[in-house]
This record gives sequence, structure tokens and C-alpha cells, in this order.
Amino acid sequence: MTDVIQVDDPADPRLADYARLTDSSLRTSLEAAHGLFVAEGEKVIRRAIGAGYPMRSLLVTPDRLAGLADLATACAGPVYVTPHDVAERITGYRVHRGALASMARRALPEVGAVVAGHRRILVLEDLVDHGNVGAIFRCAAALGVGAVVLAPRCADPLYRRAVKVSMGAVFAVPYARMTDWYGGLAGLRAAGFRLLALVPDQSTAALDRVARRAAGGRVALMLGAEGDGLSSRWLHEADQSVCIPMSPDAMALGVDSLNVVAAAAVACYALMRGTG
Repeated sequence: MTDVIQVDDPADPRLADYARLTDSSLRTSLEAAHGLFVAEGEKVIRRAIGAGYPMRSLLVTPDRLAGLADLATACAGPVYVTPHDVAERITGYRVHRGALASMARRALPEVGAVVAGHRRILVLEDLVDHGNVGAIFRCAAALGVGAVVLAPRCADPLYRRAVKVSMGAVFAVPYARMTDWYGGLAGLRAAGFRLLALVPDQSTAALDRVARRAAGGRVALMLGAEGDGLSSRWLHEADQSVCIPMSPDAMALGVDSLNVVAAAAVACYALMRGTG
């Protein structure tokens, strides 16, 4: 191993990539400016490398260095070794997994390139919670949805919490970000996708039935933010609104919908069952 650097000062400027990882405003600005993201834990780091993201540097605690010797050897940048308490002061939280990697981002592909060849995709509008975005990517990966398209204001799938919650699924599911929220759905329709808006309104058609009827075609399922749901613009642009039917007992108790992650899991299952 080369370039293994012992660091005991949490203010060391060489560790700027790992500073204040719980400060979302700072991290959003810093990561975009420097073209990086942070992967946490051995499994996620390995998945990021396997997906083709280069390591800029590696930060490990002393007890984890020997077990990660192959990663340290493969790292093109420096390997920083720092005690647990120093790592906590740098990042703002207890680094339980003992390993963080600063990864270089890659340019995102265009929406058309990402959805090409896929029959079932998700389209996320203004989901700003990183944990929700990460969990939805995990649902998509687990249930076989081909790709994810993000509206311009959606949370970053490569933000540390999104990557962590997804268990690295953000590296497995291809995704792209629209540049035009107002007219972005038109491109998906032109590519042959039927646009389905998932809503809580139980008077709309059941998603599983609609998906089965569209078995031979291309379907894009639109999910809105927790609470607010889809915007009126996107609801108007949809070809059809669909719902996940709630049981009568649940409705009687006032439970008329699922949270967005649970809804995404059920919806992904229904979509893929309807591929024929």
C-alpha cells in the first residue's frame, strides 16, 4: 500500500471531501462543485467501484484498514487513516462501518438514452427527501423496473443518505434527470410511454389492472412527493390516473393511502407483473 496517511486533526484540509456529511446544504453545494459523492461502508464502496465510479480517496478507521487492504491498494488517491472519534468530528456522526470513500461523479446521460429499451420506468417529481429517493431506487432494483427519470428538483440519488438507504441500488438502476419540468413528459410520450399518475383517489382505476392491459406497451409510472403528491401540471399531462386499492377496513380507519416508499414498492411489483 502507498500513500497511507495517518490523520489526527479533524480540521485537516485534506479531508474536506468528508467534512460535515450531515449538513445537506453544504454537501449539496460542495459535491456539485467538486464532482464527487461519498460512499459509506465496504459493501456500498465496492458496488460503486463495480459500477465504474473512480475513487478519489479512502478514509478508514485503524481497525478496518487491514480488512480493506485491497481497496486501499486499488485507490488511485490517498488513503486516510483516522481514529473513530476524529472521524466523527470530521463527518458529524459516528462512522459505524469504519470506511468512507470519496468517489468521482460521471456525467449523467440524457433521458432518451436511459429509457431506451425499457418497458417499465418510474418518473419522480420533486421528491426532495434523500432517504425516500434511495429507498425507491432499491424498490426499482429489487422488482426489475428498468430505469428512473427524475424531475429537476428531485433529491440527488448519489447523496450519501440516498446511497446508503438504497444499499447501492442507485448504482444498479440507470437514471437521468430532466432539464425541463414543464415539458419533460412530452419526450417520454414521444418515446412511446403511456404516462400513469399514481394518486390516492380510490375512484381511479387500479394500477395492477391498467398495467396488465398495457402488457405489450411501454409504461411510465409517475410518483409525487410525500404529502403534496403530483403537481396539477403533471396530473393534467398524464394519460391516466391510477391508484393502489386500499382495503375497506383501512378506509374505515381513515387510512386512504401509503407513504411514497411503500407505494413505490407495491407499484413496482404491480408494474412488473403486468409486463406479460
